[in-house]
Amino acid sequence: MPDQSIPQARTPDAPPAEPVSGASGISRRALLGTAGATGLVLGTAGGAVGYASAPAGATPLTSVGAGRAMFHGKHQPGITEGLQARGHLVAFDLAAGAGRKEAAALLRRWSTTAERLMAGEAAPHGDTDVARDAGPSSLTVTFGFGYSFFGRTGLEKQRPGALDPLPDFSSDHLDRSRSDGDLWVQIGANDALVAFHALRAIQKDAGSAARVRWQMNGFNRSPGATAHPMTARNLMGQLDGTRNPQPTDTDFDQRIFVPASGEPAWMANGSYAVVRRIRMLLDDWEKLSLTAQEQVIGRRKANGAPLSGGDETTPMDLEKTDAHGDYVVPLTAHARITRPEKNGGAAMLRRPFSYHDGIDADGTPDAGLLFICWQADPLRGFVPVQRKLDRGDALSKYIRHEASGLFAVPGGAAKGEYVGQRLLEG
Repeated sequence: MPDQSIPQARTPDAPPAEPVSGASGISRRALLGTAGATGLVLGTAGGAVGYASAPAGATPLTSVGAGRAMFHGKHQPGITEGLQARGHLVAFDLAAGAGRKEAAALLRRWSTTAERLMAGEAAPHGDTDVARDAGPSSLTVTFGFGYSFFGRTGLEKQRPGALDPLPDFSSDHLDRSRSDGDLWVQIGANDALVAFHALRAIQKDAGSAARVRWQMNGFNRSPGATAHPMTARNLMGQLDGTRNPQPTDTDFDQRIFVPASGEPAWMANGSYAVVRRIRMLLDDWEKLSLTAQEQVIGRRKANGAPLSGGDETTPMDLEKTDAHGDYVVPLTAHARITRPEKNGGAAMLRRPFSYHDGIDADGTPDAGLLFICWQADPLRGFVPVQRKLDRGDALSKYIRHEASGLFAVPGGAAKGEYVGQRLLEG
C-alpha cells in the first residue's frame, strides 16, 4: 500500500449539470430535482416516460445524490474523480466461441448502459428499479482489457507491451480464480443502491457473450461524514492518501495517462490499472502499540504528519536522527520506502476501496484494501515500488496480497462511440 493514495471524496460543490434526457424520458435527477433548484418543468401534458415524476413539494436531491460524472470525454470516468462511498470490481471471461465480433457488441451494450446510468436514467433494457428514487450519485463505470482478451479475440498484435504479466512478489499469496480476466469493470458511486444497480445492469448486459470470473465489493467513507474534507483512513486507521499525484501537478498526465501519440494508438489517453486484493492482518496489527504502528508506517496516526515533524503535507526529512543517532523515520518504514524519489520517480494514482468480506471460522476478519492504481506504464509505476517493498517494508508483516490483475483501460469514448471501439473496429 504505497504512500500515494487519493484523498477521500469530497462533497461536490460544483453547480448541478443540466438534466439529461434519453430514450426512456427525462432523467431521474430531473424528475426529482437538484440541489438548489428553484423550479422544474416535468415535460409535456402527457407526462414523462420512464421513471415516475416526483410528487409536488418533494425535497430536492442533496448534493450527494445530484453529483454527476460524465461518461464521454478524453479519459474514461472513475480515474481522476475523488473516492466514492461504494464500489464494485468485476472481471469477465468471454464465453467459449465468443470472439472479436461478440466483444464489440458487448462493449457497445455496456457503453450505452453506462452512459444512461451515469446520467441518472434507467437502464435501456429490463431496468430493475433499484435506483429509481436516487440521482446519479457520482456514478462512474470504467472498462478495461486483460492480457488474455487479445488472444481470445485474435488481436494479439494490438496487445500493449505494458500489459505483460506482473512479476511474482514475495508477499503474493494469489488466488488465481480471483485474479486477471479478459474484461474488467470498475463501478463506483456515492450511494450503495446506485452502485449495485449498475453492477446488476452490467452483469445482465453480458448475456451469453461473457461470464463473471470474479467480483469484489468495496467502500470508503461517505462524502460529508467529516467536519471538513480530509484524507481518507484505511481499515488500519491510518490516513491513506497524503502523497497521491494531483491533476494540478505539471507532470500528472505524463505519469498517469498514455500520451495521444503513444503506442498502441488505440490506448491514446488511456491508462493501466493494477488491481490487488490486499488482506490486512488486523488482529496482528491491532496488537501493536500506537508508537509501534507509527514506526511501521513512518507517519503519525492522528494526523498523518511524518515522524520527522510538521503536519500531513510537510515534506518528510529522511535524514533526521534522534538523540541516539537513529533515523526518526525508520529505514523500513512504509512511507520512506514508497517515496517516488527513492524509486526513480515512480508514481501512480491510487484510488482504492476498503473491503470486509466477513469473519473466518477462527474469528479472523477477512478485511483489507481493494488496491487500484493508475499509471501510464506499470513497469515504471507499480512494479519498481512493489519490488522495493519486497526488500524490507515493515508493513509486509501485516498484509497479504491475495488477488491480482492488470488491465489496459483505453481513453474515453467520444460522443457516438463505445469504449474500445478504436481497438475492436480499428
